[in-house]
Amino acid sequence: MPAAKACPICGKPATETHAPFCSVRCADVDLNRWLKGAYAIPAVETDDPDDEEAGEGSRADAPGSALH
Repeated sequence: MPAAKACPICGKPATETHAPFCSVRCADVDLNRWLKGAYAIPAVETDDPDDEEAGEGSRADAPGSALH
């Protein structure tokens, strides 16, 4: 019989009833982390070369531009 996988929160053996966690408490801790955004992947801001090429004259809200 394979060994039980470890709970991702506390490291104790996971149970079938609460898999992949060992208890309701660890499942709730994980849910709280998801809801708070702790598992979010941070975005990396990069300069968009298209914005620099467009210049000021191509803005839709520039004076003299037609709004459709």
